[in-house]
Amino acid sequence: MSEFRNEFKNILEKYDTARYNLFKWRFESTFANKVVMALIFACLTGVFAQLRFYLPYTPVPVTGQVFAVLLSGVILGKWYGGLSQGFYTILGVLGVPWFADGKAGLEILTGVTGGYIVGFIAASLIIGWFTDSYVRSRSFIGMFSIMLVGIAIIYLFGVVQLSLVLGVNAQKAIALGALPFIGVDVYKALIASAIAAAVAPRAAYGNEIDSR
Repeated sequence: MSEFRNEFKNILEKYDTARYNLFKWRFESTFANKVVMALIFACLTGVFAQLRFYLPYTPVPVTGQVFAVLLSGVILGKWYGGLSQGFYTILGVLGVPWFADGKAGLEILTGVTGGYIVGFIAASLIIGWFTDSYVRSRSFIGMFSIMLVGIAIIYLFGVVQLSLVLGVNAQKAIALGALPFIGVDVYKALIASAIAAAVAPRAAYGNEIDSR
C-alpha cells in the first residue's frame, strides 16, 4: 500500500511539473509561436462552430463555439486568447467558411449573431488576463467564476446587436438571445472549467499579481 501511494505521488508530481513547464513555455514563447497557437485556436473555434442546432423560437443557434472561446483564454493567456478570436472573426469576414453553418462574410458579423462573435474576443481576453494574473484563479471554482463572467460578456455583446438588428426592445432581445442558452452554456462552462483546472498549474509561471 505504501509503494502504491509513493507511485501515485510520483505520478502527480510529474504531472504538476509537466503542466507547469507547458504554461511556462507558453508564457516565455516567441511572438511567432504565440501567433501560431492563436491561429490553431481560431481553427478550433471554427470547428466547434459547426456543432450547432437551431431552436424554433430564436434566430440564434446553439453552437460549440463558446466552449472553444472559454478554453482559448486559459490555454493562450492574456492577449493571445483574444487574438485567436480576432483571427476567427477577421478571417471569417474575409471568406473562411467557419462561422456557424459554414458561412463567412461581413454580413454575418453585422447580422443577428455578429455581436456574439465580437463578444468572443472580449471574453477570451478577460479569461486570459485573470488566468495569467492570478494563481488562485486556476482552481475549479476560480475558473468557473471567470468563465461565467466570460459568458455574460458574450451575451452582452450578442443581445445588444440582436436588439439593434431586429429592432426589438431589450427584454425581447434577452428572451431571444440569452435566456434559451443559459443552461447549455453553464454546462459548457462546467466542462471547460474542469479541463482548465486540470491543466493550469497552481504555481506562478509569469508575473502573477498574487505571487509578488
